[in-house]
Amino acid sequence: MDRLKTYILITIVITVCLLFGCSRRSSAGITENNIPPERISAALTQIETAFKNRQDTEQLQKALAGLDAVRNPGQRSYDVEWKFAKYSYFLAKATPDPAEGERIFERGRDAGNIASRLEPNRPEGYFWFAANLGEMSRRSPVTVGIKSVDDIREAMNKVVELQPDYQNASAFDGLAQVELATRLTGDGKADKAVELLEKGLTYDKDNAFLRLHLGEAYLAVKKDAQAKEQLEYVLKMRPNPDYLPEHEECVAKAKKLLDTNF
Repeated sequence: MDRLKTYILITIVITVCLLFGCSRRSSAGITENNIPPERISAALTQIETAFKNRQDTEQLQKALAGLDAVRNPGQRSYDVEWKFAKYSYFLAKATPDPAEGERIFERGRDAGNIASRLEPNRPEGYFWFAANLGEMSRRSPVTVGIKSVDDIREAMNKVVELQPDYQNASAFDGLAQVELATRLTGDGKADKAVELLEKGLTYDKDNAFLRLHLGEAYLAVKKDAQAKEQLEYVLKMRPNPDYLPEHEECVAKAKKLLDTNF
């Protein structure tokens, strides 16, 4: 009996020592991994500067790598995570290698998810999580899209709930694209897409993507005159200087739809 008590006591002592040792190592690791605020600030400034010149994808890639370097699993920063998600989205879209683009989208999706958990009452994390996941779904509708529809809807609806005009009311656009994309394979409805896009325009009438996709949605519900009006409006819009590449993309798609349908 005494031997048993001694054995139990030794086991308890060893366990406590191991736990104490692990705790000290863990605490020490976090301390050693702390990143100075000025380094984080510099990385955020660098990525925003690179974004303005994002047609130079190499510059954007280097800036994103710098932002990635200040991501600290032991001490997460909301701004670092959601901006990493945002800029990953744009870099992935501009990356010519599909496999590399997929990897970047995945990391952006994960960063957005982290951000949404850090600050559940702010829209940025939800939006860029859904934006990355949405593009992944568009590229891989069978392997990614089918199982991601509910996640995208939930995240974009949360953005609408928290700040409907965030990113020029683009959450309405995201929700509408889900409706249009799932008309044949799921429960998506073109008239629901029209409703969402029209509502989005009440928050931001100068979002070219809202108008482009509203033109597509009108075509889907056989409202050709309204579709033509929206697509022609896109061609006349003054571009947002912060989103010139995206404006050019909208114009090109609007021209194609006009040429194809009218």
